[in-house]
Amino acid sequence: MSADKFDALGPLLSEVGLEAVAIAGGDATGLFLYVEAGEVWVGASLFKDEGEVVRYLSYKGSSLTDHIFAARESEPDVSKRWSVMEYEIENGKFEAKFKFADEIDVESDSDIEGKRRDDALRARYGDKPVVYPPPPFDAMELTSEG
Repeated sequence: MSADKFDALGPLLSEVGLEAVAIAGGDATGLFLYVEAGEVWVGASLFKDEGEVVRYLSYKGSSLTDHIFAARESEPDVSKRWSVMEYEIENGKFEAKFKFADEIDVESDSDIEGKRRDDALRARYGDKPVVYPPPPFDAMELTSEG
């Protein structure tokens, strides 16, 4: 990545991290953000390593996806924008790793079950349990019969 691109992207990625830390209640240790993004959408999952378990953190009501969009769209060439970002915070520093459309096509390669995210979690945390919040009381479960 050229210095000019990092000069533009670095502060935007820092904003992503600041928002993630705010969502985590100010504790930056062990945060991991998995993001898939397409032309007009972002799917993000934020996790916190709590030792015995990894906990999913809801970012509803935050501006996390706005910051992610801004970081992704800082690349003016649409063909060079990342498709997947794995963003971690440890010891007060962030590291972001990217995959691009030539590596993974999130627009046409459906991942309804979240397998890519689960694979990233397994690669990072092994078999450590991941705790998700319970579904809302009015949620419906869709099943396939027959």
